[in-house]
Amino acid sequence: MLVYVLNVNGQPLMPTERCGKIRRMLKSGKAEVVKRCPFTIKLLYKTTDIRQPVVLGVDAGSKHIGLSATTKDKVLFESEVELRTDIVDLLSARRELRKSRRNRKTRYRKPRFDNRKRKDGWLAPSVQNKVDVHLTVVRKVHEILPITKIIAEVAAFDIQKIKTPDIEGTDYQKGEQLNAWNVREYVLFRDNHTCQCCKGKSKDKILNVHHIESRKTGGDAPNNLITLCKTCHDNYHKGKIKLPEHIKRGMSFRDATFMGIMRWAFYNKLKDSYPDVSLTYGYITKNIRIENGLPKEHCIDARCISGHPMSVSDSVIYYQKKVRCHNRQIHKCTVNKGGIRKRNQSPYEVKGFRLFDKVLYRHRECFIFGRRASGSFDVRMLDGTKISASISYKKLKLIEPRKIYLIERRPA
Repeated sequence: MLVYVLNVNGQPLMPTERCGKIRRMLKSGKAEVVKRCPFTIKLLYKTTDIRQPVVLGVDAGSKHIGLSATTKDKVLFESEVELRTDIVDLLSARRELRKSRRNRKTRYRKPRFDNRKRKDGWLAPSVQNKVDVHLTVVRKVHEILPITKIIAEVAAFDIQKIKTPDIEGTDYQKGEQLNAWNVREYVLFRDNHTCQCCKGKSKDKILNVHHIESRKTGGDAPNNLITLCKTCHDNYHKGKIKLPEHIKRGMSFRDATFMGIMRWAFYNKLKDSYPDVSLTYGYITKNIRIENGLPKEHCIDARCISGHPMSVSDSVIYYQKKVRCHNRQIHKCTVNKGGIRKRNQSPYEVKGFRLFDKVLYRHRECFIFGRRASGSFDVRMLDGTKISASISYKKLKLIEPRKIYLIERRPA
């Protein structure tokens, strides 16, 4: 296992595998532990500053990030980062909660004059979070390794080409909603003004546009909308009928849209922060991976991006997961008898443990994913593997307090 080393000023040096020497230095007081995972020490005396060229490959993505720092013949660090995907749902839930609270408790207020303007380069919160996570994980690698060059892979998706493979020329200017007043009119025209459930058997002339997936998760895209008559629409929401099996939401292009928006924001901020940054593309990475007979993994792609696909691996991958800081919802949505609103938040600390603390249970490092006031905890690995659904706090030992980025060491 590699040990990452910082000099007396906190600047990264080349890592070492001489664990015996590191152990003796820690015992003699010549070094101190800075970080436990990945294991990083800081020297307490001046030393020579000899470094090699280290290239960091970044496989950017909307759900996972691959990182690989390599020299010409060795892999120094590899990591896979899981991004948050719950921000859109949380913002939608917050919007509905605030709306209901205003209607329930506050007096009527005239609309304010909206003169607010978004700053140049503004991104939606869900996209901005992904860009920030990309920049943060790159910065964390710079804190433990002397990176000399960064190569990032960005993806450009032609969504219209995915929908219509034969599209070309001026057809790009003629979208699927051409000559339609709005999305609703387009959906009615697309479905020939016919209920897609009963095919007109109900004789109901009133037509509604129904969301196949909820508006909160599926949005108002045409492939998430279907035409239903009012009779079928009402009966469906009352649970009296089910939609035919062939009615399913079409292909979602959310991830492709994320990458199209965030790729230049990420690349431009990288160039502003680091001196040597360059771009590569997915087809180049795929060709390098196939030529060298490597499996399809995020960290393997990042190794190919770095330009050293056959570097010898340390056989350790650091899996990271970004989690939210706090749950800000104070009360549950369901009101108990007597109009009592039950609190939604658990105690901040239970028996000395918090949510997402890293603990030791039966010689195995895991994380707290749920807690009860009685002192029982739900303990899991980062990939969701359940170790114990209800274990007493007396059998747990705290290793590290919770952080925004959870990290565990895995065999490659």
